[in-house]
Amino acid sequence: MGRRQRGAVGRGRAAGRLARAAAVVGALSLLSGCGLIGGPQTLRGDAPDTITVTSPMVEQGAIAPQYTCHGAGKSPPILWSVMPSGTKSVALVVDDASAPITPRAYWIVFDISPDTVDLQAGALPTGARQARNSTGKVGYDPPCPAGSRHQYRFTIYALDAVLHQPNGTRLKEAWTAIARDALARGRLTATAEP
Repeated sequence: MGRRQRGAVGRGRAAGRLARAAAVVGALSLLSGCGLIGGPQTLRGDAPDTITVTSPMVEQGAIAPQYTCHGAGKSPPILWSVMPSGTKSVALVVDDASAPITPRAYWIVFDISPDTVDLQAGALPTGARQARNSTGKVGYDPPCPAGSRHQYRFTIYALDAVLHQPNGTRLKEAWTAIARDALARGRLTATAEP
């Protein structure tokens, strides 16, 4: 290979790395602006924070031990209000607002029917799928904070599309799709002790 050909290959690789870096920055911008990472910013210009989220697992502001690593660690029951008009599917993201490394996702469930108004403890509704969590596993990872009390966010998103991602989708892909299609959201925050 001549010097010119090697130079062209090197420039092509550099351009590929630059394009990948730009895609990552774009995805992180999208996620941070949507409240999926960080604070409660608006999802899209028209996405209000109007969904009410509740759960019997919350006892005096704390997650009941049976839904953490101190108990059975099964997924908790989550209930939410009726979805806004135009909702095609629902998603749930559980993350740790106090984690030293963010995002720290414990559970992502998507493609929940818009007619569904709850998740039962230890179960998923028919047709719902789960993405990989921050440990790389599919399903609920029970909170187990180290050192001090942590705040966990259980956020329900009304989406204007069905994601059609497979079960076991990578965390970043699921989060990006949720951010892209979010119409509205609601959040329940609860703590857990080490």
